[in-house]
Amino acid sequence: MKTVTLNKMIDKLGLKNLVPEVETDGIEINSAEINRPALQLAGYFEHFACERVQIIGYVEYTYLNSLDPEVKMKNYERFMSSRIPCVIYASRTEPDEAMIELAKKYKKPLFLSDRATSSLMAEIIRWLNVELAPSISIHGVLVDVYGEGVLIMGESGIGKSEAALELLKRGHRLITDDVVEIHKVSDDTLVGTSPEITRHFIELRGIGIIDVKTLYGVESVKETQNIDMVIKLEEWDKDKEYDRLGLNEEYTEFLGNKIICHSIPIRPGRNLAIIVEAAAVNHRQKKMGYNAAQELYRRVQESINRNKH
Repeated sequence: MKTVTLNKMIDKLGLKNLVPEVETDGIEINSAEINRPALQLAGYFEHFACERVQIIGYVEYTYLNSLDPEVKMKNYERFMSSRIPCVIYASRTEPDEAMIELAKKYKKPLFLSDRATSSLMAEIIRWLNVELAPSISIHGVLVDVYGEGVLIMGESGIGKSEAALELLKRGHRLITDDVVEIHKVSDDTLVGTSPEITRHFIELRGIGIIDVKTLYGVESVKETQNIDMVIKLEEWDKDKEYDRLGLNEEYTEFLGNKIICHSIPIRPGRNLAIIVEAAAVNHRQKKMGYNAAQELYRRVQESINRNKH
């Protein structure tokens, strides 16, 4: 089972630690779901999802303030003594002294967030879904071209990094070079990211390692990107028949998800960056309902029918 450290979530969300004496190292989260413990704070602990991040919003906060102190302490005790990873107070609410003391007693991290409860919940679920999703690492380059995530694959030395560099100079953005970490966040969505150690670096044979963020600025890089299409670069084979119309879509599969794939033959003089741009725009156009190959086929059929008459 995949896990993510609590410290990583703290950094990502910018949470304020209300009990810094409680150690957060070693605490791991294994569920992408969250829990608003309204029923637990009311005293009902059956089917309590204690393994989830616990969020207390304005509704829970006002309810707690209405409780009899003795009842509240009893529910607090049962809640904080369970195996919860942490508690986050949202919507500018703050825990009372009793909650803080129990957090110290049971060594449970207690955090504060200025975000609205719904917004915080959505962000935590979105982020945890990516972090805890099934993942693989593959050899390739991932770039954002006109908002489309293009995964460029091919044999080592075929020109993937050079194509990415040209795309960067044309205003597009790099997500990762050489190693692409692919996360399956849903049955329809694959998200690509870079390993921390190689983030924002490109390797160019004969030159070495370059830092894209430093050379081209922060607008030239991006941390994550949905993978919308795959371009496979391969050596030109004069005996191979290449698709010239694009009527039949080809796909490649990662983690059970199918992604549209184009095989691009490489010859001296071919501008890979322009080809990748055209492929990205064409894919975007297809998603908007227009297919140039089908339109050409329709025109040819109409012309044939007219000539018959």
